[in-house]
Amino acid sequence: MKKNDILLAGAVLGAAFLFLLMQKAGEISSSAGMVTVWQGREQVGVYPLSEDRREVFVSPSGGRNILVIEDGEAYMEDADCPDGLCVKQGRISLAGQTLTCLPHRLQIRIEDVPGTGPDAVTG
Repeated sequence: MKKNDILLAGAVLGAAFLFLLMQKAGEISSSAGMVTVWQGREQVGVYPLSEDRREVFVSPSGGRNILVIEDGEAYMEDADCPDGLCVKQGRISLAGQTLTCLPHRLQIRIEDVPGTGPDAVTG
């Protein structure tokens, strides 16, 4: 290998390392978001992702969903919908991620708090 090859390899590795650091910093800052809960077109709750809590939502048809927020993540612990897909969707923690229960018309969204995240620094 020539000297220029070593310099190029070092530059590529350095750029990859910087990219990884920027990506991790974005994930950390995104965890300062809010959990918004929508039932149909109506917003029925807004909770900080940083505070642990357990909420029960009842749909107009009588269906029940249990939303849990803990350790910076939100997930549907239980639901009495026929398919249970909202429970199987797992945990969400980053801005833009959603959980949806179609039978109960419930949607859980993670949203950025204004002034946080990568755009607060670069924008």
